[in-house]
Amino acid sequence: MTTSLPGPEALSERLVASVTAALEVAAVELGRRLGWYRALDGAPATAAQLAERTGTDPRYAREWLEQQAVAGVLAVDDPAAAPEQRCYALPPGYGAVLVDELDPLYTVPLAWAAMAFVRNVPRLEQVYREGTGLGWAEMGRDAREAQAAANRPFFAGPLGSEVLPALPDVDAALRAGGRVADVGCGLGWSSIGIATAYPAARVDGFDVDTPSIEQARAAAEAAGVADRVTFTVADVAAAAEGDGGYDLVTAFECVHDLADPVGVLSAVRGLVAPEGTVLVADEKVDETFTAPGGDVDRLMYGYSLTCCLPDGLSTRPSAGTGTVMRPATLAGYAREAGFAGVDVLPVGHDFFRFYVLRQV
Repeated sequence: MTTSLPGPEALSERLVASVTAALEVAAVELGRRLGWYRALDGAPATAAQLAERTGTDPRYAREWLEQQAVAGVLAVDDPAAAPEQRCYALPPGYGAVLVDELDPLYTVPLAWAAMAFVRNVPRLEQVYREGTGLGWAEMGRDAREAQAAANRPFFAGPLGSEVLPALPDVDAALRAGGRVADVGCGLGWSSIGIATAYPAARVDGFDVDTPSIEQARAAAEAAGVADRVTFTVADVAAAAEGDGGYDLVTAFECVHDLADPVGVLSAVRGLVAPEGTVLVADEKVDETFTAPGGDVDRLMYGYSLTCCLPDGLSTRPSAGTGTVMRPATLAGYAREAGFAGVDVLPVGHDFFRFYVLRQV
């Protein structure tokens, strides 16, 4: 029996703090949706000025500005001034967290995702009772786009500058014009990031979600890489037919969502060349279950309850992995799929662990 749990008073205080945090997350999401953070970046404003810049109501703008200042997110020039006269500013460096979509510190998408996932709680009650599922299509556009936005800074930066260069054979192959299959590519930022980092490489992204692929194609055009990046609505088993020449096959943060991870990884073996590399990135959870658990496990179990496990169970039969896929679980899937073993790439990241699936 666990003995390190808080007492009832401490638990009550923690829940009150959690409710406060949840409402502050909702305020962050309002700031993103209404463009308030972006309008304040480098340009302090009163409530009336912010409302005029963004086409919003000044009374709501004032309440949000006051809340953000009380929460310690915005600075205010004179708290004692009349409400209409107070001027609010985004403190130096805060734009990286709240505005810059490519900065590694950009955290707003986590608030966006949390609101998108929590919105489904009434529907989740139903699927929990029925033992059914809730797929990405039903979760809606916000869930899809928030997830993609959260990972975009990593795909645009460290993936091509740190992770892939840590694999010398992969780095050399892609510099020489190698081929990449990006499994479960979502909105395509991973494929685009690889193509941007390696101007000679060719990347094929695959996903079963049609709206994601449509947005990925538009993003590739906007990024100027559409001549080397293609996106296809397909499951990997179909994509693997007649091909086995990819120098690199990637699966970023998707294996734990798969209803049939062994089947998909078996198909991946059909995609990769004999001397090629299979790279999986998934959540950096603890290697074993502990209770109480660490901050990453707490976050990932929250995602699992509201998104990943219901998505995985929306197709049956299902492995029902959930977000908290520990290294031993992936290693088991890989062995069943015919891989010789799994190595962890020695690259540091707050939330991802990088696995290389050995063919021999």
